Amino acid sequence: MVSIDVKIFRGEPGNQYWQTFRIPIEPGMNVISVLMQIQRNPVTIEGELTTPVAWESGCLEEVCGACAMLINGYPRQACTALIENLIQENGSTISLAPLTKFPLIRDLVVDRSLMFEHLKHVKAWVEVDGYYHAGSGPRLSQEKQEVSYRLSTCMSCGCCSEACPQVNSHSSFIGPAPIAQVRLFSIHPTARLLHADRVRALQEDGGVSQCGNAQNCVRVCPKNLPLADAIAAAGRDTTLQAWYDLFGLQERCL
Repeated sequence: MVSIDVKIFRGEPGNQYWQTFRIPIEPGMNVISVLMQIQRNPVTIEGELTTPVAWESGCLEEVCGACAMLINGYPRQACTALIENLIQENGSTISLAPLTKFPLIRDLVVDRSLMFEHLKHVKAWVEVDGYYHAGSGPRLSQEKQEVSYRLSTCMSCGCCSEACPQVNSHSSFIGPAPIAQVRLFSIHPTARLLHADRVRALQEDGGVSQCGNAQNCVRVCPKNLPLADAIAAAGRDTTLQAWYDLFGLQERCL
């Protein structure tokens, strides 16, 4: 049976270290399968019994975003990272490490609370005044429906922030995902009622003006979201809203 060496950068804040495990592999295994193997038998390549590796997972089908980590230095989802593909790309040694742009909790688990705080800051939701039948809503063009659907598949996994050079300890940039959600809710007919408030939030420190247009987010997004387009649209909207506010106009841009 073929085996691979799995190097894991684990530990707690201030005490991180590498440990290597040799795992026999079978067809169809993914990184989660490997971590489960280690969980059942946490013995390092040196024969040392250690604690099971901590990681997060949920749906196991690339929907929840919980299992995001650095796999061979690349931010991606562990559930869809097939071992046979990783071997073809990088040989028989695989490295796993936690995302670096979020506070470390333990091993491969990080605290992504800040990302959800950013989503709350830009009011990334549809606000309603009651739950009752109000009839059919406004019709959306096919083009807007397609854009909305793609943006709605965001998992808040954090891969885009991990790859973004503007997201760092010296910057307050909120990252690509919250900006893309502003675009999503600006298209929605009901959510658009808060469009000006969302755009004004993007005018603040850490908003869209701090995007450096590296477009790394587009390259690593597991859902292939049109992040660069959404950021460009958000930049345009913030400029127009600034003019509307300056001259006391009520029109809102889309």
